[in-house]
Amino acid sequence: MTNKELLAKELGIKTSQVEAVLKLLSEGATIPFIARYRKEMTESLDEEQIRSIEKEYAYLENLLKRKEDVIRLIEEKELMTEELRSQILQCTKLSEVEDLYRPFKEKKKTKASEAIKMGLEPLAKKIMSFPMNGNWETLLKGYSCSEEEALKGAKYIIAEWISDNAYYRKIVKNEIKRNGFLTSKLKKNTQDEKKTYEMYYDFSEPIFHVRHYRILAMNRGENAGVLSVSLEFDKELILNKLKEKIMKNPNSFVKEEVILALEDALKRLIYPSVEREIRSELTENAEEKAISTFQENLEHLLLTKPIKEKVVLGFDPAFRTGCKLAVLNPYGQVLEIETIYPHEPKNETEKATEILQKLIQKYHVEIIAIGNGTASRESESFVAKAISKTNVKYNLVSEAGASVYSASPLAIQEFPDLTVEKRSAISIGRRIQDPLSELVKIDPKSIGVGEYQHDVNQKELSSALDFTVSKIVNEIGVNINTASGSILKYISGLSKKTIDSILNFRNQKRFTSREEVRTLPGFSDKVFEQSIGFLRVVDGSNFLDQTRIHPESYEITKKLLQELPLEEQDFGNQKWHDVLSSCNSKELAQKLNTDEFTLKDIIEELLHPGQDYRDSLEDVILKSDVLTIKDLKVGMELKGTVRNVTSFGAFVDIGLHDDGLVHISKMSKEFVKNPNDIVSVGDIITVYVSKIDLEKEKVQLSMIKE
Repeated sequence: MTNKELLAKELGIKTSQVEAVLKLLSEGATIPFIARYRKEMTESLDEEQIRSIEKEYAYLENLLKRKEDVIRLIEEKELMTEELRSQILQCTKLSEVEDLYRPFKEKKKTKASEAIKMGLEPLAKKIMSFPMNGNWETLLKGYSCSEEEALKGAKYIIAEWISDNAYYRKIVKNEIKRNGFLTSKLKKNTQDEKKTYEMYYDFSEPIFHVRHYRILAMNRGENAGVLSVSLEFDKELILNKLKEKIMKNPNSFVKEEVILALEDALKRLIYPSVEREIRSELTENAEEKAISTFQENLEHLLLTKPIKEKVVLGFDPAFRTGCKLAVLNPYGQVLEIETIYPHEPKNETEKATEILQKLIQKYHVEIIAIGNGTASRESESFVAKAISKTNVKYNLVSEAGASVYSASPLAIQEFPDLTVEKRSAISIGRRIQDPLSELVKIDPKSIGVGEYQHDVNQKELSSALDFTVSKIVNEIGVNINTASGSILKYISGLSKKTIDSILNFRNQKRFTSREEVRTLPGFSDKVFEQSIGFLRVVDGSNFLDQTRIHPESYEITKKLLQELPLEEQDFGNQKWHDVLSSCNSKELAQKLNTDEFTLKDIIEELLHPGQDYRDSLEDVILKSDVLTIKDLKVGMELKGTVRNVTSFGAFVDIGLHDDGLVHISKMSKEFVKNPNDIVSVGDIITVYVSKIDLEKEKVQLSMIKE
């Protein structure tokens, strides 16, 4: 079976789909482009499936190369057998190939290699033949060292043979994974002042059952020098299993010495190595799940519904340095910036109220976005009082990553004359106007919607998060006349050179058609093909330029309109909608000699030209008064916004300083395996107060009405 066939079987798709994706990728097509504009070739595979094909095929090709290298290296030693060749070729993991290659590797100096130099390998072979006749005195004669040293050296050789045997290692590994426990204990003479790892001071859970976030927590505790983590398993059971496999003749007089060699092999060579492998596998799988959770949360956060066509005031709370205010017009442009001191140590509450109210009146501010960092609770209380007699609403906005952006070269370039805090106020305000456009300016790892993001493989995390941002940006598309360089960098096919070309053109005049893009420096035919479908020209010379329809399909679109028939002046009216809604895409595809996938997408886009998917989502919750923990009662029903989803539950913003936790056990009356199956970041949900801790100011919530 070829790698393409193996991959198709693994992913549950056709080999022809795998071949189509790999061909397109090799020709320089991007994943968003393939997913959107080559459905007829891939049979409508989505971005995630295409990425899986790209990643898994690369792994399989690397695996095949390693198999070929190992076979060649063993053949060079003239030790290859047909059985071994078959075993290597059947491996599905790199670790399996390495286990089979282990006996043939050039080894560093070991106890066994030293014994072999002493000429003790023939003795080891005689012992492993399990002779029935003879005795130790006869067997150990004729060597250049003492009988004691000869036996000792021979056992070192036997121990290494056992350790190098891939079959025996597999038995050990499988037994530990099936029946072993992952355990952690508090290290002696160690202080865990904040009791961060208290749950893991004396923890044990079956390896096959342990949750990924617990693995990452224990790893963190171990790296911090607080915990000692190990695997516990039945060593006697494993010893007996290997005895059965190794002992050719249990009645041989060499039996006890071989058992000692086996015990040495397990304790000194196999257990440490296999434990490292299992720990490594557990960590790798845990990291994959943590990264997947982060990806899912980030995707939903980026798809938060924007509040369009509103004047917003961004409010960056602080005590000593004052609260920074930034008034933004509906397009995110800064109208005015102020600093007020309503809190300690200055307590200029009246003056601060006057300034805030004047800004509201002067610019007709409709919404205030308050950052949820230091002094946010006090600022929320201040804002609520200041707007009490107005129609202005407010919303607490996550500050995660705002400070990172505000101090970045990008922010400095955008606002060179402003302080970090003032830039932060602008970012906070823009996050409510258009979350996607603002959040793409920040390293996805700094957005704060994951778990253990600093403990996982940073290269894998960055790759996964960049893929997620790219997927969302291309799914929504951008207005080429207003899109920032930060969001353009995620558009399919664009590079720094082509982005600069777009921005330089815009400095002179606005784009009136997609065709103008073709003439810009850096835009080869391939770059134009890959990017143009995701770049929209609103109010341009061609009405199709504002849609997701690719210019390569304009001709078929015109033929479709002629066939229906519809005129350009009908665009968007009732007739246009009625005709397109009732047409038969299958019949039309045959008549127009095109594929149904493309035609369906064209019809959908003509029905909803340039539609922003986010507009169909639930509105952001806006407030006009403060909720305090003292206002709560057990059983109270509240509306809240999901801010983060972890493996053990979801954190929900109900208007308090700290988010409340809905534990996984409180999400449904049915068993919940994964909280992401129930809620997503940005969801607005109904919750019930289940427990209030006034001392710690913590609230536990439930999605189940008691």
